This record gives sequence, C-alpha cells and structure tokens, in this order.
Amino acid sequence: MAKSRNNLLGVGGQRKKLSRAEQQGAGGSRAADRRSAEEKKQDLLKKMRERNHQDGAAE
Repeated sequence: MAKSRNNLLGVGGQRKKLSRAEQQGAGGSRAADRRSAEEKKQDLLKKMRERNHQDGAAE
C-alpha cells in the first residue's frame, strides 16, 4: 500500500490504447466489427428461436 492515502496515482479507469491507424484517424474498424458481431448474434438468436418454435409446434 502507498505511504500516503492522499496519493491518488493510478485511481480511475485506464485509457484505451489506440493503434497507429486509429491515432491517424483511420480507425473505425472496431465499431464496424462490433456492429457485425451484433448482427451475427441477432441472426443466431433468430435462428434459435425459429428452431425452438418449430420443435414446440411439432410436439
């Protein structure tokens, strides 16, 4: 533990490390990747719901 309780060094969140491309303004791929991952997740959930619905109707 630090000697002084008034020392707030290191308190708080860490900043995101930017790649060289992101520092130069070309970084938008993370947001695009996040969107495509969300779309895949929604598509998978939709397929799973359809299967569950078909299985329930078949019984």
